[in-house]
Amino acid sequence: MLALTARALHTPLQRIDRPLVLIEEGAIVRLGSQSDYEVPGGAQLLNFSDCLLAPGLVDIHIHGAAGIDLMRADRPGLESFEKFLAAHGVTSYCPTTVAAPLETTLRSLARFADAIESRESGAADGPGRARPLGVHLEGPFLSHLRRGVHPPENLLPPTLSTFDRFWEAARGHIRLMTIAPELDGAPELIAAARQRGVVLSLGHSDATLEAAQTGVRAGARHATHTFNAMRPLDHRNPGILGEVLSNPLVTADVIADGVHVHPTVVRLFLAAKGAEGAVLITDATSAAGMPDGRYQLGPIEVEVKDGKCLHQGSLAGSVLTLDRAIRNVMEFAAWSFEHTLRAATLNPAKVLGVRQKGFLTPGADADFAVWTREHEVKTTIVKGVLRE
Repeated sequence: MLALTARALHTPLQRIDRPLVLIEEGAIVRLGSQSDYEVPGGAQLLNFSDCLLAPGLVDIHIHGAAGIDLMRADRPGLESFEKFLAAHGVTSYCPTTVAAPLETTLRSLARFADAIESRESGAADGPGRARPLGVHLEGPFLSHLRRGVHPPENLLPPTLSTFDRFWEAARGHIRLMTIAPELDGAPELIAAARQRGVVLSLGHSDATLEAAQTGVRAGARHATHTFNAMRPLDHRNPGILGEVLSNPLVTADVIADGVHVHPTVVRLFLAAKGAEGAVLITDATSAAGMPDGRYQLGPIEVEVKDGKCLHQGSLAGSVLTLDRAIRNVMEFAAWSFEHTLRAATLNPAKVLGVRQKGFLTPGADADFAVWTREHEVKTTIVKGVLRE
């Protein structure tokens, strides 16, 4: 048995001062105050005396980091990537695709499925590495007008037959899919994919308000990197952003790096979606954690300079880490650590429908980020294993 103590703990819905957490076989078995019970005899004690315990962060939109592009990653590369995530407090993530030639995407999905299944079986577990929860399929069902840097030749119309090929290659591990709801066939595919348990996210879209509402009625319940690669908000013709920002049924994520979305607009986004509906993502590329230079994002090359990741002058993912996103939101919007933490833990886990992640309670996975008073990540614990 492992016992954790610290200055305080955020579940994140509740703060517990001087907590005591008991962990066994990778799960939380008891959680409360040190005044309520004692460390059992024989338990290994980890005392993070002046630190905060919180759920491990959950990044549902990430393409790579530490020089590793996920669509190309081999097993050693994936392990390096997962160690990088853990160093920044991330214990769970969704490997995210980029629109690429069909066969390339199918091969990447098969590799993602291998990684997910090997971690589920414990065959490829390593100390304190982030774990994949399921695939985020970003593309190819995107608007040509709002495709961003996704190569136009790799975009495809949304059909069930094409989706079936992706589903089979991923062996059912597609958990989240970004789709432009205005495309012919999109509402039908949204409804069909939702029946398989996929979370449908509106994004890379030039949808009118009516088309976005049709997507929501079909089953879409989330929005991808809000404001980016979307029809701009207009006060007389609100478009997709009118639906995303006003509909409480729709959760939405944002890249809070101060580059993709101005800090003032981040504040507006958070005010619209609130503590329950806002999700922080990184949309990070292989350049995250690396010096300026040229890096890969799926089938395209990107250049990083002065904190911006660009392809032919357009933003192409980010170099953001999720712990930095939390600190940014605290600065941009004057949100408390507890509120901001929820947007990177409980909320993304709820978007995915994952009950064992993002919230600290008996029975949940023992995934923790340990934070200093300055809100820097000191270390992480994944399934009860301390990061080396």
